[in-house]
Amino acid sequence: MKPIAVFLALALLTFPAAAQEDAEAAWAAFAEPGSVALLRHALAPGTGDPANFTLGDCTTQRNLSAEGRTQAERIGAAIRAKGIAVERVLTSQWCRCRETAALLEQAEVEDFPALNSFFADRSTRDAQTAELHAFLAGLPSGEKAILVTHQVNITALTGVYPASGELIVIRSGTEGAIEVLGRIPTLE
Repeated sequence: MKPIAVFLALALLTFPAAAQEDAEAAWAAFAEPGSVALLRHALAPGTGDPANFTLGDCTTQRNLSAEGRTQAERIGAAIRAKGIAVERVLTSQWCRCRETAALLEQAEVEDFPALNSFFADRSTRDAQTAELHAFLAGLPSGEKAILVTHQVNITALTGVYPASGELIVIRSGTEGAIEVLGRIPTLE
């Protein structure tokens, strides 16, 4: 077997183990004081929202699929199984985020407009991201929180492009800098 073929075969065999180790490290980071999880809403097929989108009217929005609801429940169960006590769950006001947050069954769900999607109107990106930075910087270090939001919001804050149902574990560092501590892939 040629050396490159051996290398590729070994890489494919070790990839699942390495991904599992990375996820376990991210769970450990989430358990530590001072960390917060950003959660992209669970699976809601499609992109963006319909032209008749109305905040507060779920019939006009892209919503979680049955698979997305199961995904959100699994995320909540995994958090409980890891023994992580979440005190706050903040969410975008979009129905798919609110439903994801509720299905986690972690804490009372609080609407936080800074987590609302700016996919259709990028003009609010900087203001919302600055508000989110300020919130994270002011969060008491011992308070464990999950923020349920959208891909565009997470990417603007961290540079990470998350999958639906993926947790991005972060910490707000000095001068509001965001440190990505790890990624917990979507729980299938």
